[in-house]
Amino acid sequence: MNAISIRKAKYFLTGMLSTSVLLALLVGASMLGGCQSTAEPTPTPTKTPMGEQAQATATAVPDSSLAEPTAATPGDAAPSDTPIPPTEAPAEQPTTDAGQAVDTPVPPTPTTAPKPAADGVMRSPDFGAQAFLWWRPEVADRDLQLMEDAGFNWVKQWFAWQDIEGAGRGQYDWSRTDRIVDQVADHGLNLLVRLSPAADKAFWAGEPPESTDAFAEFAGEVARRYKGRIHAYQIWNEPNLSREWGNKAPDPASYAQMLRKSYQAIKAADPNAIVVTAGMAPTTADQFEAMYDTKFYDLMYQAMGGNSDGYFDMLGVHGAGYAVSPETDPAQIAGNPAWYNNDPSGAERVRVYSFRHIEDIRKIMEKYGDSDKKVVVLEFGWTFDPRTDSPYYWHGQGAGIDMFVQADYLKRAYQYAAANWPWIGLMSLIYMPDSEWKPETEQYYWSIMDPSPPGQTFWRPAYIVLCDYMNRQQGGECIHDPARQ
Repeated sequence: MNAISIRKAKYFLTGMLSTSVLLALLVGASMLGGCQSTAEPTPTPTKTPMGEQAQATATAVPDSSLAEPTAATPGDAAPSDTPIPPTEAPAEQPTTDAGQAVDTPVPPTPTTAPKPAADGVMRSPDFGAQAFLWWRPEVADRDLQLMEDAGFNWVKQWFAWQDIEGAGRGQYDWSRTDRIVDQVADHGLNLLVRLSPAADKAFWAGEPPESTDAFAEFAGEVARRYKGRIHAYQIWNEPNLSREWGNKAPDPASYAQMLRKSYQAIKAADPNAIVVTAGMAPTTADQFEAMYDTKFYDLMYQAMGGNSDGYFDMLGVHGAGYAVSPETDPAQIAGNPAWYNNDPSGAERVRVYSFRHIEDIRKIMEKYGDSDKKVVVLEFGWTFDPRTDSPYYWHGQGAGIDMFVQADYLKRAYQYAAANWPWIGLMSLIYMPDSEWKPETEQYYWSIMDPSPPGQTFWRPAYIVLCDYMNRQQGGECIHDPARQ
């Protein structure tokens, strides 16, 4: 076993890894190249259900097959072997392969000051993550505590329309939302709520754009009930996909009208709430099923008459990093087919396969005089998917990205934004995981923690690295970093 493997094994056995060890691994190992595809790419996004929530995650990636690795992104480094997710259960002491018991770390006592009450103000950049708080209160409380410990200031949660007003117009069930809003407040976090229906469920309100008035009414009722407690609202999700728009062709003008009416309803109920547009799915397609994001945003601005006042406060975007580091210039993507999986869409559209594609969307805002408004990154991240038959493999392990590289890239994304994007607001990564996710689902490999039931903690490098970074940025320290022991 080489030195890198030995150091990783120590992490697996203890369930933790210090930032210093992580950085040593990242600097000392070599980067694997991306996986090329010989198949004809189909740039229509795909969807994978996410447990009971049936959450949709869209991506532009087609299936790909194995091929020889290509050159790595300059300046990147990755371990040469892929780690196995650690499993640290408190009821069972871990052992080495030889059966020798090893010490299990004792959870540290917090030494930082209590987190101040949420105020709804966004730093630039600010730290957030998507969480899954809906079904199990004990899981929600555990995950919110982990987020508070890590230095996150915001949590993003989906309020599915059918789950609240599913029984009929004006018939509201606030039981879960009341509990979630209370729990988030108890942990001193700001709350961003995504308001949208579950796209794959039938509903009395019908489909957009016909459902726009009913949706705006619903948004206003949520804002009225939680005035001052929900700090920001995301209006709909990925309307550039037909499956998210009532199985109709994407319609930027109709979405703009939904924005306007929802904005008016929310502001009438809670003038201080922040209204954010939906983020668009990363796709290079321009057809009935999907419209690429820069085209959708530009047409949306045209429908608003070039003036977004009265429509939204901040622009929402999605920023998956795919196969390259967060600093990679989007102009470089077209020069390496492995970085865009041989997508035939052309140099301008394949820029979407980079985190900094967010800058392309910012230029549209500037074009229409919206430089004074911030960008909110509603989803971003990297996967370390090791499944060779997965459509995500080419920009996961096939690109040399394992959970250590994922951790480094997430931190560097925040660092790049802090140094280069004065217009950035919240950056909400994916994900604090659903505790029910299994290795057979694609979201499992995007998450910063291993899914686990209450009473157990399955650490990943991303959580520890971000915990160190975010706490230090805010004058604290990560209580879960074993380097403190």
